[in-house]
Amino acid sequence: MILRTSRLVLRSLRQGDSEAVFALMSDDEAMRYWDWPALRDHETVAEIVSRQIAGMDEGTALYWAVELAGPGTFLGVCDLSEIDRRHRRAEVGFLFGRAWWGNGYAFEAMSAIVAHAFGPLDLRRLWARFHDGNESSRRLLERLGFAYEGMLRGHIVRDGAPRDCLIYGRLA
Repeated sequence: MILRTSRLVLRSLRQGDSEAVFALMSDDEAMRYWDWPALRDHETVAEIVSRQIAGMDEGTALYWAVELAGPGTFLGVCDLSEIDRRHRRAEVGFLFGRAWWGNGYAFEAMSAIVAHAFGPLDLRRLWARFHDGNESSRRLLERLGFAYEGMLRGHIVRDGAPRDCLIYGRLA
């Protein structure tokens, strides 16, 4: 599955992307608001990518590698996960390398994914969960038309401390 924007190509994630994904997931700052700390093991990331590919094969998720159009530079990943065709809903997610923050790439990529979800996939609801304090994710989701729906108090335990998560959602 390929999606294109004026500056980006979003293509299906493949096993060969494991090293690029490792570069993202091993960055302490990029992983600051994730459910687990930065990963240091290449094999663990390769297993994560394998599970994501299996989810695509099963039809429960779509994972994209985001690249600059032209040079094909890997910027990050985006996804629709927990796809529920009966209830026509899915969760959105995104992770970009720090070198690419602040350039509008995440907004551009996620705009294409939202349009695809509400268009060809015929979903009616998208939602996102992120750690309280992650203002960049909050701003991005609000720019995409998502609205605050609630807080999951103490939802994640990270580094021995509970973290609250916020839920944002958008209807077609």
